[in-house]
Amino acid sequence: MIKAVIFDMFETLVSLFEGRTYFSEDIAKDLGIPHTEFRTAWHKTENQRSEGVYTIKEAARVVLRELGVYSEESVDLICKKRMESLEDTFQADISESVEMLKKLKEKGFGTGLISNCYSDERDMIKQSPLYPYLDVPLLSFECGICKPDERVFLDCARKLGVAPQECLYVGDGGSKELFAARDLGMKPLQALYYHHLAFEPHIPCYELPDFDHLYDRKKIFEFTGGTKQW
Repeated sequence: MIKAVIFDMFETLVSLFEGRTYFSEDIAKDLGIPHTEFRTAWHKTENQRSEGVYTIKEAARVVLRELGVYSEESVDLICKKRMESLEDTFQADISESVEMLKKLKEKGFGTGLISNCYSDERDMIKQSPLYPYLDVPLLSFECGICKPDERVFLDCARKLGVAPQECLYVGDGGSKELFAARDLGMKPLQALYYHHLAFEPHIPCYELPDFDHLYDRKKIFEFTGGTKQW
């Protein structure tokens, strides 16, 4: 019996592809350097950015110094444009995601969040209207553990007061999250209602035939074993 629903954040509750986007190729263009050089150096800091070792500003300084193009003005530009992109993400119409969380809580389900995120994303998540509806939000920048590490899934279930087998895990499938959830006994559900917004080469995950698919947030109760209606 499902007693709690744990969500991913990006491409599940919100989409990074709403409005302005600012990915590695955009940063490289602003810096006037080859994309491949920036992407390689930037990706080397992925774990440190996700696990709370570097803030976005600190990581930008490390990378720009490595590439020989450091200036504090460039660091500030990267941070500013990332924040503008995130503002578009969280200021888009996310009312259906808010309503989904609200309805789950009204029907007695615990709600959790497991998100791989950087410092600026962490800040936006905690300021968003989604955050008050999350009983157990685990953000990698704060807890220092990223998906698909099983520890973060088990910790979320434990803090929700349920067994993994009593959890529905909803995510777009990036970071092998659905496989990790399934291996621990959770019921995995691939969220695909934002899938049409993503573009190459940034699609976090393609449609996975191994899992049930959620195309409409209003249908989530069909996968909890209870009522099918909001």
